[in-house]
Amino acid sequence: MSESTNQPAAQLPSRDAANWAKPVDGLRVGDISPEATNLNVEGKQLSGPLAGFGQMWQKTYRIRLSGADVTPEQVIKLWKENFATFWPKGNRFFGGVGIEPGQVAVLNLAGPGGMNAPGGGPLISTGIMVIYADDESFSFMTPQGHMFAGMITFSAERETNPDSEAEQTALTTCAQVQALVRASDPLYEIGFRLGLLKEEDIFWKYTLTALADFFGVHGEEPDLKIVLVDPKVQWAQAKNVWHNSAVRTGLYTLAAPVRWIRRQMN
Repeated sequence: MSESTNQPAAQLPSRDAANWAKPVDGLRVGDISPEATNLNVEGKQLSGPLAGFGQMWQKTYRIRLSGADVTPEQVIKLWKENFATFWPKGNRFFGGVGIEPGQVAVLNLAGPGGMNAPGGGPLISTGIMVIYADDESFSFMTPQGHMFAGMITFSAERETNPDSEAEQTALTTCAQVQALVRASDPLYEIGFRLGLLKEEDIFWKYTLTALADFFGVHGEEPDLKIVLVDPKVQWAQAKNVWHNSAVRTGLYTLAAPVRWIRRQMN
């Protein structure tokens, strides 16, 4: 009897293994722009939704690219290459060119009230890691100290156009942002319950609208679906407040005069 040349399924590499980031013990920031305020990322652990403190939410933001002759692959390719250019002003993404598995980026975000303030809110320096990326989607996970403990997935797909009877126009490409998140610590949870969670909705709706505008789709409103996955808070994770990026960035900003004096004395 000849010996089989087939490997057991458990030994076969996953067909999308190259699309996943490799496990890391701590995040490492590579070369980034000197314009970045690089805090609260280096050495931090990833923090998924189960590691957060607050209520767990699934939020799905979706926009139809009606009338645009574009495939999901084309949407994702352009989104990866120009990711932060679609963000609201006052928010910056420092992570090199494109989106690749394992990539670590520093985020300089407009803090509480930033979406409605002319000059943006107080700076929050945090980051993300790209944990997955393929031709039709990519996903980020947040580090310790980020406002959210969780994962955000960006995707595009074809869906049936209910307003069209013509077979050749029956499919429309849709772009989507789906977040499975909970507040990282009690301070963030208090802020979100006071209304700051709505700023996240404004952020991603703005992003999807800007993406649609790029493809010549104007006036299309993003849809939002919200599901409360877990209404309970996890008191065991209250200790996460030690890593709070908003607090740490605020203290760093307040200490700027001290750092300036030290530089003058050296």
